[in-house]
Amino acid sequence: MRGEPITFSNGQGIDVTGITWANVLSVLRLIVALPCAYSIWTGSWRLAATLFVVAVVTDVFDGIVARRRGEATAFGGLLDHSIDALFVTVTLGALAVVGIVPFVLPPLAITSFIQYVWDSKALSGAPLRASVLGRWNGIGYYVVVGTVVIRQALDLTWPGQLVVSLIAWALVVSTVVSMGDRAYALWRVRRG
Repeated sequence: MRGEPITFSNGQGIDVTGITWANVLSVLRLIVALPCAYSIWTGSWRLAATLFVVAVVTDVFDGIVARRRGEATAFGGLLDHSIDALFVTVTLGALAVVGIVPFVLPPLAITSFIQYVWDSKALSGAPLRASVLGRWNGIGYYVVVGTVVIRQALDLTWPGQLVVSLIAWALVVSTVVSMGDRAYALWRVRRG
């Protein structure tokens, strides 16, 4: 049964009442986010790795399921990206608390996502406007979390903390560059 779409002040709406299998997969990723972060914080690395794998599998398959079942919507895309941003922010936050990644990375990750949604006008029903660097940053956040939790869960010595720190700092720099590029592009459009 479908209800009324949520309508925003500009008269456009996003229908959030249609529960789809793809959205269920996305929400499952949201459900494991805090337990995964808590597992990182407490050093329960095998549980953190298991929850991380669940998150990655749901992230890979939610889009595939949406396209194959004809359920791809603007709301579903926004939901997927929002949950990705929340998942990486809380897990990177836990890694920052235990001293593995710089404290600046989690706030930058969520701020860049907020800028992405705002710039895309996604809350008014517009599709998200992707950027190549932003996409690679999003993948990079997952790579940092996955590298650490899998390494710790399997008691591996490689990659060492230096490599993880270099990747995390590279993500800090690339996130700032991506945000600056997006802000400059928006400024140029509004100016000209």
